[in-house]
Amino acid sequence: MGIQQKFVELFGSEPVMFEAPGRVNLIGEHTDYNEGFVLPAAVDKAIKFAIKPNSVGKYRFYAFDLNESFETADNQIHKSNTAWANYLLGVIAQFEKDGNMVPAFDCVFGGNVPLGAGMSSSAAIEVGMAFAIDVTFGFGYNRLQLVKFAQEAEHEYAGVNCGIMDQFASMFGKAGHVIKLDCRSLEYRHFPLDMSKYMLVLVNTGVKHSLASSEYNKRRDECETGVSVIAKHYANIKSLRDVTLDMLNDHKAEMGDVVYKRCSYIVEENARLEAGCEALSRGNFEEFGRCMFGSHAGLRDKYEVSCSELDTLVEIASKSAGVLGSRMMGGGFGGCTITLINKKNVAEFEATVRSQYQTPDGKQPDIFEVVIADGAHLI
Repeated sequence: MGIQQKFVELFGSEPVMFEAPGRVNLIGEHTDYNEGFVLPAAVDKAIKFAIKPNSVGKYRFYAFDLNESFETADNQIHKSNTAWANYLLGVIAQFEKDGNMVPAFDCVFGGNVPLGAGMSSSAAIEVGMAFAIDVTFGFGYNRLQLVKFAQEAEHEYAGVNCGIMDQFASMFGKAGHVIKLDCRSLEYRHFPLDMSKYMLVLVNTGVKHSLASSEYNKRRDECETGVSVIAKHYANIKSLRDVTLDMLNDHKAEMGDVVYKRCSYIVEENARLEAGCEALSRGNFEEFGRCMFGSHAGLRDKYEVSCSELDTLVEIASKSAGVLGSRMMGGGFGGCTITLINKKNVAEFEATVRSQYQTPDGKQPDIFEVVIADGAHLI
């Protein structure tokens, strides 16, 4: 039974259907909180929503994949003890904070965005909910405002102080294109990544990001230290976005080796992303792939957020036929690698990975083939 049929079974009428995708990020890791650039894309793994207003004065939700229900009065929006419901309630709360009461409605949702693979299932839920509410009740917000609602929902109701990339990619995705997003201005541009010959393959290390949050905060502090050193010598330095490698090199002794390494990675990653977009605009996928490999090397050696399992998978990819580029994706210390590969070599690559890599608990890794897809839309 699908989500639409489940809605009919539970609520007795036909719903309107919406969809919001998960996302990948091809280059630009840890650049977001340094006001740099990221290069995400929406993918063909998505969360579907069946929605219809009701006249019973309640929000009635059903999580299809968990087989769990939740309901609450439509005048009582606050955090609940049901973790998954908070993603939906948090979005409703943003409309209400902005002065729009959201009428009672029924919702069944679920999908195939893998949990724990770094494809941002939470952002897909928030973006899908925001888009569906806006269309269903005709509030008339633009997509960027809905992205901000989705991000605020994550901050306030899920307790995760995320950047805007995940929600932005889920909303603004375009089939066959990556999104170059300026994390300072939120200006964006689509660049073509023609997937007729290529495939993106994610391999999950099976390693949980146990170090990620403490090390993430440390990296932020190290970047801010670097900015404060440079800002003493140059006017108008607000973030690493404004810093050049020459500036860093001139003041390397003052900031020390570790801070210098962190900052030089960020400056170089922004330059790599620019070079990658330039390569895509010329249809040069080999050059783009080299930028992906360069990104991983920087994350491994300078930002030091990789781990042996991620490095092993990138090493396997680098020696495999048809692979153009590969890197770790996400905060680090586990999660997935993302590999750009010629379609005709995918089966051979996956077989090689399975024969040469096991997860820490001795299993074969989960492998996901993804295609670049459109952002949130009506079905």
